[in-house]
Amino acid sequence: MAEHGSGSTSRAASGPAPEGARLREEAPRRSEILAALSLAIDLGLGQPMEHMLRATLLGLRMAEALGIDQSGRGRIYYANLIAWIGCHADSHELAALFGDDISFRADYYFIDAHGLPMLSLMLRHTGTGLPRVTRTLGQARFTATAHTAVRELIRSHCTSAGRLACRVGLDGDMPAILSNTFERWDGLGLPAGRKGAEIPLEMRIAQLADTAEVFLRTAGLDAAVATVGERRGTQFDPVLADVFCARAAELTDGLLELDPWPAALAAAPVEAGLGQEALDGVLAALGDFADLKSPWTAGHSRQVAALAAGAAQQLGCAAPEVATVRRAGWVHDLGRMGVSNGLWDKAGPLTSMEREHLAMYPFLSERILGRVPGMRRVAEVAGAHRERLDGSGYPRGRTAEGLDALQRILAAADACQSWLEPRPHRAAMSPGEAAARLQSEVAAGRLDQASVDAVLAAAGQKQAPRRDTAAGLTARELEVLRLLCRGMDNKAIAQALFIAPKTARNHVEHIYEKTGSSNRVTATLFALDKGLWDRGAGA
Repeated sequence: MAEHGSGSTSRAASGPAPEGARLREEAPRRSEILAALSLAIDLGLGQPMEHMLRATLLGLRMAEALGIDQSGRGRIYYANLIAWIGCHADSHELAALFGDDISFRADYYFIDAHGLPMLSLMLRHTGTGLPRVTRTLGQARFTATAHTAVRELIRSHCTSAGRLACRVGLDGDMPAILSNTFERWDGLGLPAGRKGAEIPLEMRIAQLADTAEVFLRTAGLDAAVATVGERRGTQFDPVLADVFCARAAELTDGLLELDPWPAALAAAPVEAGLGQEALDGVLAALGDFADLKSPWTAGHSRQVAALAAGAAQQLGCAAPEVATVRRAGWVHDLGRMGVSNGLWDKAGPLTSMEREHLAMYPFLSERILGRVPGMRRVAEVAGAHRERLDGSGYPRGRTAEGLDALQRILAAADACQSWLEPRPHRAAMSPGEAAARLQSEVAAGRLDQASVDAVLAAAGQKQAPRRDTAAGLTARELEVLRLLCRGMDNKAIAQALFIAPKTARNHVEHIYEKTGSSNRVTATLFALDKGLWDRGAGA
């Protein structure tokens, strides 16, 4: 991917009113934060924003029709909102198999996903954009390993979704519910092949509501009823399918006309606003999960947040401002979920159309976060992290007059951390090289001098990552873990360490066993949480 510029003036304090001059915003609720997250999930599914909110409302209407109690409705609410959160964590692998991960997920809704229909969908997407002969060979290789590959992807998805549910403080039953996202009533789903009532009722309702909303919106009520009826007893619980088909007009009445955001929040489980510590925990979790969309960015947001907060302290910002820029650092890349990994993981130069598509992601971050009343200031800061003082940035091409102190700090922190990290098209820069690059951006009028100086000071004060070896990992296993965090498979790890692929596989298996992980995503989260891997420190 092409690098993106930065901008500057000599003072970081110009622009809109500082944080301290703003009215104190109300504390966000967990339901509001996760409803905003669902908007990002929608984009990763190839659906318009508010798809999952409407599906949530439909699921709650079905719950009411079935006489489900309040606690069950609360679980249905969150199952609908975040069932698909794990999908972006396997985007790197999905894109490697099928080219455009988002396009694949969008098409997934329109098949009864098993057997030949599923294989046909996968083969249509395998090798997209490659020469015909190369694509044919790729399709042949994929056919031989399809079941295993898809099972691993789905297991990764379900594990990731459960991990997020835990980190944001949801009901302890939610991980088990979310592990059934791809199971089917007929037992032909994945990864465990559960069937019938073995699948929690909350997930059976969420599955039906998710699909029914897509067909209702794209093809009308009759198409939604026909699809649910056709998948009765295969994908869907027949009792739930019968309830939907018999009462479809009532259950979907006004669903496409109402504003789903206030309606979904009004239907959320009753809860108080998050305290400061709890809010920080939720936002840090969202940042980690957004970064997992690509192994090239794992751990990026937590490093940006630390740099930005340290720089704000260097500049004498008040504690609320420091908290705001730290929070913006955690969630600034949430909009990345709306851009295909075909772009994020591309090793060659981007086309002009691809650059335009990519340049929208900060706008998506701001729009998603800005829906939450208590997050509007964080959204303003996060959405400007790619803007530059000379107007060369994106998505709005703002100039110095339109960028305030915190926005300038975050832009410098993001640029610094990005250059310290490897990307598909370049190696990571050394700290000295990154510092020189930042100063060249200042000289060119793109980044703010005071902000850059503060970020570099903060970077110099960073303590070495804590190397917690409580999991009992050997020195070699730590090497393998760090390569695994970078997205390498067993073959690539073996080549990097000059060991046999079988030896690399054994090391990976031992790492999974010792850390309680089951795939690259959960191993990466373990490494980040335990301080075993610093994205800015290379391998």
